[in-house]
Amino acid sequence: MAGELVEFEEGTIGIALNLESNNVGVVLMGDGLMIQEGSSVKATGRIAQIPVSEAYLGRVINALAKPIDGRGEISASESRLIESPAPGIISRRSVYEPLQTGLIAIDSMIPIGRGQRELIIYWGQTDR
Repeated sequence: MAGELVEFEEGTIGIALNLESNNVGVVLMGDGLMIQEGSSVKATGRIAQIPVSEAYLGRVINALAKPIDGRGEISASESRLIESPAPGIISRRSVYEPLQTGLIAIDSMIPIGRGQRELIIYWGQTDR
């Protein structure tokens, strides 16, 4: 199943993404240095989730939600699917605080609010 966690025989965890008839593409969630051609891999039956808690605020974590700031483990009683739909626009908190990018051209032409989703593309080969 796409998005399912898989485990390689040496312990590396991955997420199955590309499901084809004769192969499966997996994103590794570890270094995978011991994985070789022909290594065994098994499906775990679990979908990728991440723990959520107020205790994560202000902490530094890695891609697997493990703390890397030296302040100990983080307790979380709840978890959410990694692949889940974004909340609807009505249920989101309004954007009310401006965000300064430090680029006068962007700040004057495209005002951005903190928490707003905005795609800013800069192509260095143009002067616009």
